[in-house]
Amino acid sequence: FAAQRHVLTYMEDAVSQLLENREDISQYGIARFFTEYFNSVRQGTHILFREFSFVQATPHNRASFLRTFWRCFRTVGKNGGKDLLTAQEYHCLLQLLCPDFPMELTQKAARIVLMDDAMDCLMSFSDFLFAFQIQFYYSEFLESVAAIYQDLLAGKNPNTVIVPTSSSGQHRQRQPPNDCSPLDGVEASLFYQCLESLCDRSKYSCPPSALVKEMLSSAQRLTFYGFLMALAKDQGINRALGALPDKGDLFVDPAMDQELEKLVAQVSGLSVSSPPSSSGDTANLPVRNSPRINSPWKPLHHRRKMDAESEGSNEETDSSEN
Repeated sequence: FAAQRHVLTYMEDAVSQLLENREDISQYGIARFFTEYFNSVRQGTHILFREFSFVQATPHNRASFLRTFWRCFRTVGKNGGKDLLTAQEYHCLLQLLCPDFPMELTQKAARIVLMDDAMDCLMSFSDFLFAFQIQFYYSEFLESVAAIYQDLLAGKNPNTVIVPTSSSGQHRQRQPPNDCSPLDGVEASLFYQCLESLCDRSKYSCPPSALVKEMLSSAQRLTFYGFLMALAKDQGINRALGALPDKGDLFVDPAMDQELEKLVAQVSGLSVSSPPSSSGDTANLPVRNSPRINSPWKPLHHRRKMDAESEGSNEETDSSEN
């Protein structure tokens, strides 16, 4: 159970953060730290502003990141689908949550939507989000599928197909035989047999094989990107993954709307109650009295650094005034 739920991963991360922020944590105790850390893991907020290696470390982390990305930026698609963005712009949004998020994953998700190399084309939020979900959550599975697909195009025996490693890029460079056009794709039933075998032996997350079989049952042949697009559009697979709502409910999130209304009310209250400054000096604004929103433990040392810098700037202002 511990291995299946990646308990060790979270224990190691909790201890690491405990040591990193021990000065702050010593003020209210270790027990409270562990309680709040694992509450954030349960709520899915523990991945905010974390490094990519941690964000992708477990299936729960990946699902939490997908859910957070949707909740934070779902308003992008609320304008009747008129708000279209490029892959680069969606990547900028991803980096607001994970600063070192790799552009390669964003480009792969965009190719599922665009099905070509025109990376500057515009995409709707819903199209990109569901394609990104498949590419991000099942990234290792899709890497293996790409190698299998190229082997089938090359006429290799599917029983000898292996899961690709870091050298899987070599598979994509193979040229299909002259009597098989890549535009025709591969036989769907044979392709599914290979995928079923892959899912049985893979240690990474895979979509439910029964849903994949149902999805491919009506097709005789299919291409690689046609398969990825079908995965992204399949609501059964989306529900099985459990990170995002159905497409019809994509822009409905009452809980988040309520939180946003509270934040707007707090900001409005601060702007009304704050006394005007005669000198216009922003250093005199009551920054330290403003309410703080609970956040994951990772940014603690950043807040401590920011407080120190703020104190230093106040000292410089005082000395300059004297």
